[in-house]
Amino acid sequence: MSSDDIRPDSPFRHETTARDEAPQFVLPLVVRIEKAEPPARTDALEAGARAVLTILSDERSSAEGEWAQAIRDWQDARIRKVVRRARGAEWRKAAALPGITVTHGTAEVRVFPPVPLDGWPKELAKLQVSGTDLDDPEPPAAPDAAGPVLWLSPELDMSAGKATAQAGHGAQLAWWELSEADRKAWREAGFPLAVRTAEAGRWPELIAAGLPVVRDAGFTEIAPGSCTVVADHPSLRG
Repeated sequence: MSSDDIRPDSPFRHETTARDEAPQFVLPLVVRIEKAEPPARTDALEAGARAVLTILSDERSSAEGEWAQAIRDWQDARIRKVVRRARGAEWRKAAALPGITVTHGTAEVRVFPPVPLDGWPKELAKLQVSGTDLDDPEPPAAPDAAGPVLWLSPELDMSAGKATAQAGHGAQLAWWELSEADRKAWREAGFPLAVRTAEAGRWPELIAAGLPVVRDAGFTEIAPGSCTVVADHPSLRG
């Protein structure tokens, strides 16, 4: 099932909807990219997706938690995520702000509570969005067929920053569709997941498989309505 099928007023739709009339918020993610030792691309994408799940499931994001209102305001509007990069002193300053750092393989990603679209903290506002082009030293291994996989479109050329945001969108759609029991099990397992680019021949099959599909709003890099990610969680199959 695509995000459009799940919600007629989906926050990932590219058409103008009632969500566009609400105050707009963004979820900031910062990837640590040290000049001498940048992370592997796949590690960064997977860390970003896990960071989104971690903040969504954090007790501070629900009920009367300190981040709950910001999370609600963000989800009432378009679900925007912006990925920036930092190193050295910039990273240390960013890490001092309220948020959660997720470490995965060679990557560190810090996620912060949503902020108004034009109200970024100065420590984050000055960080660069561009320059998040990363490589994998070796092709990533085949994912565990029994585990969650966020399949990236083989038809789109996305920077690592854009792909990280899209993987985060896919993880969030899967999270929304899971039962409370499945959410709890995923959280307690540490949010295992893989991010891989789908084979071109399999992509149409994945799109039609009844799984959550991210259709990008087209704010950056790619055309509005592009299918970017299929969220393949075992509890959502079939």
